[in-house]
Amino acid sequence: MSLTRRKFVVSASTLAFGGLLRGLTDKAFAAGFESITGYGSLMPDPDNIFDLPEGFSYKIISAQGDKMDDGYLVPDMADGMGCFPLEGSHVALIRNHEISYGSRDKPMSTMQKPLMPFAYDHSDENEPLPGGTTTIIYDTATGKRVKEYLSLLGTLTNCAGGTTPWGSWLSCEENVARAGEGGQKDHGWVFEVPVKQDKLTNILPLKEMGRFNHEAAAVDPKTGIVYLTEDRPNSLFYRFIPNQYGELSKGGKLQALAIQGQTAGFDTRNWDGINFKQGSWLQVSWIDLDEIDSPNDDLRVRGHNNGAAIFARGEGIFWGDNELYFCCTSGGEKNIGQIMRYKPSIKEGTAEENADGVVSSELQLFFESEDKSTFSFGDNLTVAPNGHLLICEDNYDDTSDYIRGITPEGGLYTFAKLNIESEPAGVCFSPDGGTLFVNIQSPTKTLAITGPWDKFSS
Repeated sequence: MSLTRRKFVVSASTLAFGGLLRGLTDKAFAAGFESITGYGSLMPDPDNIFDLPEGFSYKIISAQGDKMDDGYLVPDMADGMGCFPLEGSHVALIRNHEISYGSRDKPMSTMQKPLMPFAYDHSDENEPLPGGTTTIIYDTATGKRVKEYLSLLGTLTNCAGGTTPWGSWLSCEENVARAGEGGQKDHGWVFEVPVKQDKLTNILPLKEMGRFNHEAAAVDPKTGIVYLTEDRPNSLFYRFIPNQYGELSKGGKLQALAIQGQTAGFDTRNWDGINFKQGSWLQVSWIDLDEIDSPNDDLRVRGHNNGAAIFARGEGIFWGDNELYFCCTSGGEKNIGQIMRYKPSIKEGTAEENADGVVSSELQLFFESEDKSTFSFGDNLTVAPNGHLLICEDNYDDTSDYIRGITPEGGLYTFAKLNIESEPAGVCFSPDGGTLFVNIQSPTKTLAITGPWDKFSS
């Protein structure tokens, strides 16, 4: 299970956006995004779980209650997930479990009691808190699960996260419970789970990355800067500049995005009329944050009061080809979702970042949904081998959840439909681009999807 940095970077580059939407000109934005055929109509799943286009199929490679190789059972509430290359055709999938104290499975927690020495926190009943991650080793050539085990335990509501170029998964707590509120320690942190770790170990939080309702993370492979989303209606967009590349535990500086010339703090949500036009770019600056341990859970409020822009529930985020994209789940005039695009400065995070003649970083409202039937409440997202965005929906009513696609030409299409009352999450591709991995949150199922990725019609 050894993983070299060079191998990961090379493999990851094959899945970069490859200039996603570089061809999406102002003219295309003006014309708007249009619904297209994509991979074709969805075919009914005989098992009524997951509908896919003709030629595509899925395999359930892990499910809640399965006995893992460490003797414990697969937990519920699978959410964000990252895929990492190992030797040959093996990959590692590190999968979050968004379990809170109040929704814990009591028999599961009791079963995990021997793991107390490796848990970050425990309940008043002296049992590990139920959130964390599991790791699956999977062989894409044989289509078989090789190994599966707990890799982080004792956390709360691990929603999404992000992969790093040095071979680890950043697992984010979307929970700001204080010590004494069911556990013994504060929560709301980021935890770094190494891919090469082949069993459960004690992992400490990266406290200098701030305490807030963390959602997801993306790392610029050039600079090592980590970009972070926050799942709140008035959330901020953060970046963490590490003191040393690839060594997040050695600390750094946490900042929040602001719009140049907007000292009062810009509102990207478009809830009170169009304030941020689709396709438009705004120049960005970054403000330092203090009291980042935020005992009163007011980091976003203090940041906004100091000029930081606010967003509507920042969720999934993905780093592409020198730029990143992130979902704002309830953003937009119709409150059904936006996708933001961020392009860093060539001097990002350095003392020269704001020097004369240096082009600043920029933020674009890349997409705002106007029709719930084609896109609503985008959450986790990734990139397909052909440079398309694939976005998981997370609706909050009886509406079905889909995986939607967006092409470089501005086409919208449906890739998959979930037929059970849950949500799709954790979308990520194998390094060779041949397998898409998806979680069904509850009851937990992890799917491996294969098919004719080259059979696309616009």
